[in-house]
Amino acid sequence: MKVSLVVAVYKDIEALSLIVESLKTQTYKNFELIVAEDNNGEKIREFVSKIKDIEVIHTSQEDNGIRKSRSQNNAILAATGEYIIFIDGDCIPYSTFIESHALLAKQGLALAGRRVNLGPEYSTKIRTGKISALELERSYVLKLPSLWKDCSEGHIEAGIFLKPHNAVFQKWIFPRASSIVGCNFSCFKSDLIAINGFDESYGETSLPDDTDIEWRLKALGLQVKSCKFAANQFHLYHTRSSRDYSGSQYENDMLARKSKGMFKAQLGLDTHN
Repeated sequence: MKVSLVVAVYKDIEALSLIVESLKTQTYKNFELIVAEDNNGEKIREFVSKIKDIEVIHTSQEDNGIRKSRSQNNAILAATGEYIIFIDGDCIPYSTFIESHALLAKQGLALAGRRVNLGPEYSTKIRTGKISALELERSYVLKLPSLWKDCSEGHIEAGIFLKPHNAVFQKWIFPRASSIVGCNFSCFKSDLIAINGFDESYGETSLPDDTDIEWRLKALGLQVKSCKFAANQFHLYHTRSSRDYSGSQYENDMLARKSKGMFKAQLGLDTHN
């Protein structure tokens, strides 16, 4: 099965280069990288043109505010894989990341993973090359004490790796219903086509990334299962910008559509040329 890994990118070439480095160590080889740029920058275009040994597609658009959902829709339309994984441009996947998603993929399911929120110390070490993501992955349990001290945002447990067919994972993790976070989830491309992709009508909020796409996939008939501990990744530290939507008209619109079962995106794939 061919997999398309969609990376939502905005200007951070350094982080993108670390992602590319990690993709060259993936245990699963039948994949393409789609750099979904929410911008149309010369620097990213030049960087992508020099990527070797990985099948890569670059999509871009005018920089007109946060339009992540539109850039992800660009990627869905460009994808040649039958299965699509979505991550953010500041998340570095484990070497087993794509393989774990692929092994757990099943018709009628969407997979929801999590991320280790690295603190400033470990993020700087990775960005400056003092330690590679692969080295941290392989020594993760040994480094837990120092990771606890550095990572104030938590989710340190999410870096502990279990093989997808591990008995503990299959009995206690995978059967659980889960919720989608936009930085680590996957499903078949055909399911995304069926719901008309991400809904671009929610402005710059985070609604399209997770909350909205989740209920619409469920309304289509999919179950959302956890791939936490199997499909692991590191999130590089940065200051956060709010994309809150609580109490907004956007949230009210989503709830109204949900109550009516309107699971096809109002402003989605069918609006692209």
